Amino acid sequence: MAAARGRIEPAPRRVRGFRGAELVFDTTAARYVWEVPYYPQYFVPLSDVRSDVLREGLPGMRVFDDGDFAGLVRFRWDTLNWFEEDEPIYGHPRNPYVRVDALRSHRHVQVALNGATLAETHCPVLLFETGLPTRYYIDRTDVEFAHLEPSTTQTLCPYKGVTSRYWSVRVADALVADLAWSYETPLPAVAPIANLVAFYNEKVDITVDGVELARPATHFS
Repeated sequence: MAAARGRIEPAPRRVRGFRGAELVFDTTAARYVWEVPYYPQYFVPLSDVRSDVLREGLPGMRVFDDGDFAGLVRFRWDTLNWFEEDEPIYGHPRNPYVRVDALRSHRHVQVALNGATLAETHCPVLLFETGLPTRYYIDRTDVEFAHLEPSTTQTLCPYKGVTSRYWSVRVADALVADLAWSYETPLPAVAPIANLVAFYNEKVDITVDGVELARPATHFS
């Protein structure tokens, strides 16, 4: 779900940030702040940040003295290791208005690009994530790896975890970068997608039960 930029809400979770093994802040009064429409950032009360960190600062750290964010601190995400309660979080905070479900299915799914079949299965796992198109995760035995070339790309997702592999797709002489990915050890909430392969709906042609899906327009397009 998209939200207006500048929206601010209380976050009910305990949130902690570490620099290596060193605790930087520990708070139960963080705020969700939407700087972009699709997900929030955490802003942390000054009173919950270590005083020496406030004096010395961290790269990208900003302390707000006035306005709607007065008394709060914003940390650049990649300078800290973040935890909600006792669970690590990746990439950005989980949007409280987003739900993610991974459901096994027997729908007939075909994936193609420029007429070449990339995958075909009757036993996908469908991943439903609020605000995004359904992702079809496919067993590796049903993927045509002759068209896939390993990539060094890695991405982080607060709902699924850290990708273990990306692939680019080569059809004839054309190479399209980073069209497919996999999670070997996804977060427990989406455990059924482990070791399966998904493709960007926005960049390939997907047919489900004989019906070709339109390529959706998202920020991944």
